[in-house]
Amino acid sequence: MTESRSTTSYALLGLLALRSWTTYELAKQVQRSIGWFWPRAERKLYDEPKRLVEARLAIAKGEMTGARPRTVYAVTTAGRRALRRWLDEPPAPPTLEFEGMVKVFFADGGTLEQLQTTLKAIAANADARLVELNAKAIENARGDVAFPDRLHLNNLGLRFQVDHERTIGEWARWALEQTAQWTSATDPGPWDYRRVFPEHARTDKPA
Repeated sequence: MTESRSTTSYALLGLLALRSWTTYELAKQVQRSIGWFWPRAERKLYDEPKRLVEARLAIAKGEMTGARPRTVYAVTTAGRRALRRWLDEPPAPPTLEFEGMVKVFFADGGTLEQLQTTLKAIAANADARLVELNAKAIENARGDVAFPDRLHLNNLGLRFQVDHERTIGEWARWALEQTAQWTSATDPGPWDYRRVFPEHARTDKPA
């Protein structure tokens, strides 16, 4: 088994295995890449490299940029070994943090208009993220990226994220169509919830 470290620790080790970074550069690289599917608070990203140094999985070296000092982190041999051991472990099941869905789940505490506004916002957010992701796909196709030798892995992840956002947008628009029949957030009117999963609807008739 791997040592008891967070996925974020190993993610930063993975980035350090590519090249040396300052904490600022690490945080920005996370936002541009794995932040799409592993979002973390920037403060945590600034603290984690220090823990890696304490564990001797990374080293810190002071440098000067003009008159300003900065600390650059690099992976150690032990850090590369730890990363390789972690990659051999099965991944945990995915989790989803989705505030819009929480609002949908408790929509009966408000109005139908509020629910539909939430659904419209979900669809709009998904569309906006798709625009950004498609721009990344164009950059990848041109090879206009920081690590062109990793494009095969980048595009695997990018395809997942594009499909994910597309699915969210399609679901939100579908939900808007369904709720158009509702009387209120507590009364779906003539809308039959069984049509959502017709293959699981009960077909038995009362005796």
